[in-house]
Amino acid sequence: MNRLLRIKDVAPRVKEYVLEAKDVARHCLPGQFVIVRVDAEGERVPFTICDFDREAGTITLLVQDVGYSTHKMGLLSEGDFLHDVVGPLGNATDLSAYDNVVLVGGGIGCAVIYPQAKLRKAQGRPCTTVIGARTKELLFAIDGFRDNSKELLIATDDGSLGVKGFVTTVLQQLIDRGDKIDCVFVVGPMIMMRNVCELTRGYGIPTIVSMNSIMVDGTGMCGGCRVTVDGQVKYACVDGPEFDGHKIDFAEVMNRSGFYREHEQRCRLRGEGQ
Repeated sequence: MNRLLRIKDVAPRVKEYVLEAKDVARHCLPGQFVIVRVDAEGERVPFTICDFDREAGTITLLVQDVGYSTHKMGLLSEGDFLHDVVGPLGNATDLSAYDNVVLVGGGIGCAVIYPQAKLRKAQGRPCTTVIGARTKELLFAIDGFRDNSKELLIATDDGSLGVKGFVTTVLQQLIDRGDKIDCVFVVGPMIMMRNVCELTRGYGIPTIVSMNSIMVDGTGMCGGCRVTVDGQVKYACVDGPEFDGHKIDFAEVMNRSGFYREHEQRCRLRGEGQ
C-alpha cells in the first residue's frame, strides 16, 4: 500500500498527490507512468508520473476528477493509503536528438510535459513551452513552467490569460515569427493533439504525442490500449506511450475513447449516491 503524504487542489477538480513509492521513484524517468488501484475492488487507472524525488522516495501525480475511480481517489485525505501503485511503466521520453524543442500541454496534459521541462532545463537545453486551457482557472504549475522553460507562452479559449485562442494559435505564431523548431512534443486532449499534428505536418516539423489510452494491465496483455500507428497495431503501455503524431490514426483512437463514457458516468453517479 502507498501512503498519501500531500494532497493539494491545483485547479477545479484537479488534485496533486505526493505519495510514497520508493521503488518507483528509484527507477522512473520522465514520460513513464504508473497504474493505480484506489482499493482492492478498484479498477486499474494509469497516471503519468509528473514529478519524483529519489531521495525522499516519492512520486507526484496530477489527477482530474472525471470518473468513478478518480472521484473515489478525490475523497481520500493525507495519511490515507492507495491499495497499490504499479510502475514505472512505459518508455521514457527521449528528445535528446533535438536541440530546439517546443513542449505543448493542454489541460491535464501539462502533467506529462512538466518533468520533461525540468529535465531539459537541468541539461542546459531548456525548451519553449506552450500551455493552454479553456480558462486561466484550469491552468496549473505556471511558475514551475516559467522557471524551467526558455520561454513560456499561454493560451486560453476565453482570453483570461495569455493569448485568446488555442495552443495551435500560439504554435502558429512561433512558426510565423521564424523560430527554429526541431521537434514538438504535445500532450493533451486527443482533438488538441490531432490539431497540433495537422499544423506541424504542413511544415515538416517532427511531432511526438503521448497516447493516454484506456489501459487495464499495463503489460500489453489485454489490448485495451491498442492504437494504429502507420498502419500497424501498437500498444501504448509497452510500445509507447509516445509515438510519431503524424502516423497516429486519431479518428480510430477518438472513436474508441468514447466507448465507455456512458458507463463511466453511470458509475460516477452511483458513487456519488445519486
